[in-house]
Amino acid sequence: MCWSATADLVAGVGVAGVGAACVARVRSVGDLPLAALPLLLGAHQIVESVVWASDGGSGPATVLWAVIALPLLALWVPAGVLCAAPPHARPRLVLLLAVGTATAAMLAHDLATGPVTAEIRGRTVGYAVDLSHPELLVAGYLLATVGSLLLSGDRRLLVLGILVAVGAVACWALWRLEFVSTWCAFAAVCSVVLLGWVRARPTPSKTHHSPAGAR
Repeated sequence: MCWSATADLVAGVGVAGVGAACVARVRSVGDLPLAALPLLLGAHQIVESVVWASDGGSGPATVLWAVIALPLLALWVPAGVLCAAPPHARPRLVLLLAVGTATAAMLAHDLATGPVTAEIRGRTVGYAVDLSHPELLVAGYLLATVGSLLLSGDRRLLVLGILVAVGAVACWALWRLEFVSTWCAFAAVCSVVLLGWVRARPTPSKTHHSPAGAR
């Protein structure tokens, strides 16, 4: 989240542009879900610009914001990391994907059965979601998202995981103080890190076959 509808819209378009660059540079299908993550983050901020313009409330934009932020990211991030991970890291990442899937299912249920509201609080937007087991869901969410990056077996994704963990704490603290939110800048930095990751990925090796009938 940013500090105004205009800031969210501009930042969202910029982050989505980085996402488009990531997708355009993908060399392997397995890298595509994670490379497309900035597209999702950009769309998320554009949706929030609509929440700002609607002065909060419980309309479709607020619900869509919560769907992206909660169940979708809880599933998308560990699935994307698993698809891109080296073989030796995949067994542990399968477990984290299972955690993310269970967490996403519980979050989706809570969003479908309970109220979701947004309130403009100075230069931030506060969201209220009625979670059935908040401590368990937060733990599962962080384990699935941050944990999968930290255990990805990829140095650049490890750096991204550390950045996400530190940035999430900073954004949460500033939001609690109802100060200018740093999420838009944080999402932009993460997107640039992902662009660097995509550009550094090796080109998949091609298996060379002998011509038919060759000895």
